[in-house]
Amino acid sequence: MSTRTRIAILISGRGSNMVSLIEAAQAPDYPAEIGLVASNRPDAPGLTRAAQAGLATAAVDHRAFSDRAAFERALDAELRRHGVELLVLAGFMRVLTPWFVESWAGRMLNIHPSLLPLFRGTHTHAQALEAGVRVHGCTVHFVVPELDAGPIVAQAVVPVLPEDDEDSLSARVLVQEHRIYPAALALVASGRARLEGGRVVFAAGSGAAEGALVVPGLA
Repeated sequence: MSTRTRIAILISGRGSNMVSLIEAAQAPDYPAEIGLVASNRPDAPGLTRAAQAGLATAAVDHRAFSDRAAFERALDAELRRHGVELLVLAGFMRVLTPWFVESWAGRMLNIHPSLLPLFRGTHTHAQALEAGVRVHGCTVHFVVPELDAGPIVAQAVVPVLPEDDEDSLSARVLVQEHRIYPAALALVASGRARLEGGRVVFAAGSGAAEGALVVPGLA
């Protein structure tokens, strides 16, 4: 019997970060297994990619429900039917209600394309360029009811170059997203990082407390 933590990946589109997680989970010593890829959009290209990788998929179309609560209860039932223990958001473009977030408290991760708490919300790369910051990056965090405000598991840093526009900066950050998300998920799935008292607690020897997951990204 597998001792790996059973996860679900929630997507709304192509699932770029999903692919990096699928690749990581193929390693026999990776502490998480992907039990389901689910989307709120039946036409999400990521569902096809997941099915091609031999993974179980599900579409819970939010448009088929009268309100957000009904959608979330249907999604929650689907996740539990597949024995999911930990949720990973990978471009899931729905704001979740406090009921759903609290139901999965300490068991749901998200990746955000900025160095939180800077530049919450959308258009983060434009925000970074407008602010004139010299470094930018991405953050893996636990999900809490307040948007983009959860305790941080890991961050990766990239330089902001004088010639950057939104596309070039986004591409540089995305490379680091694909590196840091599998590493952060491994910490949580293995129990080496957990949410406790509103803070992320790292096990001794995990390396995270010493900043091992702060990826320079300067090469």
